[in-house]
Amino acid sequence: MATRGEAAAHTPPTRLRADARRNRERVLEAADEVFSETGPTASTEEVARRAGVAIGTVFRHFPTKELLIEAVVVGRLTQLTVEAEQLGEAADADAAFVSFFHRWVELSATKHQFSAALARSGTDVQDVKDTNPEVVERLYDAIGGLLRRAQRADRIRQDLTVPDVVALMGGASWAHEQAGPDPERRARLLSVAISGLRPSGP
Repeated sequence: MATRGEAAAHTPPTRLRADARRNRERVLEAADEVFSETGPTASTEEVARRAGVAIGTVFRHFPTKELLIEAVVVGRLTQLTVEAEQLGEAADADAAFVSFFHRWVELSATKHQFSAALARSGTDVQDVKDTNPEVVERLYDAIGGLLRRAQRADRIRQDLTVPDVVALMGGASWAHEQAGPDPERRARLLSVAISGLRPSGP
């Protein structure tokens, strides 16, 4: 896994030309799709083909496949963070928390193959998180905001912490995947998971 210094060296400049920025975004979107479908063993040539750019463009932005994989993982964490922050402005604290829980499960379940393939290839998502602590900190802060608001509304158990919620969302994501394509079964399992977060009755 790239060191923090290496990752920082290839962080996109804030003033990339518009065309270069679009190319970088296309490469990341294509890499997300390709790695999700076939795992990190997929070729960078396939990423370039899917993005509609030359292979040199891929390596210009991401000199190694490792850095490209890291950027994909960071992109997913950032996407979840932005959504959590936006939900933090919602009027209904409980609905906002539940909506994010659902969104996390939806994204994580559909990307589980990618995470499993990363593990098989020896690439640890935790390593990516360790080299990008500011990304994880921002995500946890956003989740914490949703959790505290829902707890103040007495809709979520007071003893739950952010790491607890993240662990529970991970478990719910696994159950969601194991439920197969049956939407009713998936919804039922997710409802059970959410019910377990509710405060106990009097």
